[in-house]
This record gives sequence, structure tokens and C-alpha cells, in this order.
Amino acid sequence: MKRLIFGILLLWGCQQPQKPLEAYQFKEKLSEYGFFTGDLKTLTATAGVQHYDLHTPLFTDYALKDRFIVLPAGKAMQYKDSGMLDFPDSTFIIKNFSYNDTAHVKTLIETRLLFKDPFDHKWKVMNYLWDTKQTEAVKWIMGKKVPITLLDDQQQRVSTVYQVPNTNDCKRCHSNNGELLPIGPKARNLRQLTEWANNGSLKGKPSSLEILPDWKDSLHYTVTQRARAYLDVNCAHCHTKGGDAYNTGLFLEYEQSDPIHLGFLKGPVSAGGGAGGLDYDILPGHSEQSILAYRMNSTEPGTAMPELARTLIHKEGVTLIKAWIDQLPRNQ
Repeated sequence: MKRLIFGILLLWGCQQPQKPLEAYQFKEKLSEYGFFTGDLKTLTATAGVQHYDLHTPLFTDYALKDRFIVLPAGKAMQYKDSGMLDFPDSTFIIKNFSYNDTAHVKTLIETRLLFKDPFDHKWKVMNYLWDTKQTEAVKWIMGKKVPITLLDDQQQRVSTVYQVPNTNDCKRCHSNNGELLPIGPKARNLRQLTEWANNGSLKGKPSSLEILPDWKDSLHYTVTQRARAYLDVNCAHCHTKGGDAYNTGLFLEYEQSDPIHLGFLKGPVSAGGGAGGLDYDILPGHSEQSILAYRMNSTEPGTAMPELARTLIHKEGVTLIKAWIDQLPRNQ
């Protein structure tokens, strides 16, 4: 009997996934992962590396972004009614940042990896900096300032010093209640949900679900819907309960309905001189007197919002937010 019990336990133990003995160690070069085939800069995905897009993306100095997800063999993502999908351990989320230079040539700057470590089931982050020859990206922890000249969305020439974040900067934006989490691939913001459900990469997808509006799509969405989607993606990862800006009381999630949390006639908590002498986060009907629009329209340290991820003013985004504030009823 003891031999039988021992045999059963041994068999059961062999069938269980074995926890790694130590935390995951990121590789030194991007090419070592085997995510892409051929000329690395073309970002031609190998089998099992799935591209994805967002309805409304985060603004980062007019950067172009190529996003991929890599699931462990035989595993799938699980749909959740709200927030982030449930990703299996050993998932990679890959985001490549590039820009169009003045010759309309796509130039890669950095690649950011998120990895869900089976050692402790937590997300880990690492940055990779591309070389000037565009042949390789190497592990880069400390951040870097990179002078670039790019073409913006209106094909206007713009020069700036792009800021590659250090890994601690990444943790600020990606942290909620002290836990590092992905930001972009929420179910309602993903364009590939049906494709993933059909190929078995996603389980539990409902037949219909509410999607986050495309902030540029004025044909199908109102100014309010587009502005709220823009704020959700660009601001709400910090301006939410548990986020880096939780103490401000300004919560900008798309589903937020409390006028005070949205900033209507709400005084600033910790903006200091960054408030520009203005009295309210949002003064309905008056974008020129609203701190939210004022800070979005600045690049000055201590004033600019978001604090990280941009050195340029997103002209189109500011125009949208101002239009939304200006059409708000003034008696709110």
C-alpha cells in the first residue's frame, strides 16, 4: 500500500508544473529571445509571436509602436469582465518604439519587455536600446536621452530629446497598489480579441462586449466618448485607486461617473506651482481655466502631465480635451 501511495504521489508530482528555482533573468540582447526572424529591425514575428493593436493607444512623442504577445506553449489568456486579461505565467508582452525620420524612414529607439515570471507569478520589466545601425537592441536598465528629429502626425518636422525610461520609471506607471501590471492590453481596448478567441489564445470571450472608443474616430463617437477614452489610456493608470496619483483624488477611468473624481470644480491637491494659478482641475465650459488642459499643454518639469513618457505636447490630444471641457455644461 505504501508503495502504491508513493507511486501515485510521484506520478502526481511529475504532472505538476515545476516552479523555477530562481527568478527569471532577462537576456542581454533582444535577438537572443528569437521573437523575430530575418533582419531584426523588420520585426517579422516568428511562430507563436502574435501582433496586436489598441483602439486608443498611449501617446509617446509621436512614436510608432509595434506590439506583440508571446504565450507559453499550450496556454491561453483568460477573458475578464473588466480590467486586464488574465495572462498565464511565462507570458511576454513586447512593445517596440520607433519614429519616422525626416526621410520617412522608420527608426527603432527601444523595445520594452514585460514578463510574467513563474517564479513568483509577478510581472517583471526590462528595456532594450537599439543601436544606431538598427541591427540589435541591448539590455538597458539606466535609461537614456536620445536626440531625434521626427515627423509628427501632420508630417511636420519636430526635434526633441527622447527619454528612454529606466526600469524604475516603468514601475511608476505600471504599478497599482505596489504591484507591477501591464497597462495597454485591457480587453475593451484590444482589437484582436475575436482573432485570439478563434485561434485558441483567449478563453471565455463573451459574444459581445463594450469596446473603448478610438479617440480619433469622430464619425462613430462623440467628443465626450473620445476624450474620456483618451484620458483613460493616457492618464488613468496613475489617476485611479491604487495608482501613482491616487492621492490627488482625480480618477480618470472611462467608467468613472463621479463629477468630483473627474475633476469638475475640484481644487488641486498637490499640483503646487504646476497648477498655473488656476483653481480647478476642470472648470466646465472653460478649458483655458482648467488645470488638466493647462498641464497637458506644457512640457515644463513639474507642470507637464503626464510626467513621464513624453517630451512633446500632443497637439491633437490637447485639442480634443479642450473641446470636451468647453462643451461641458457650465452649471456642473
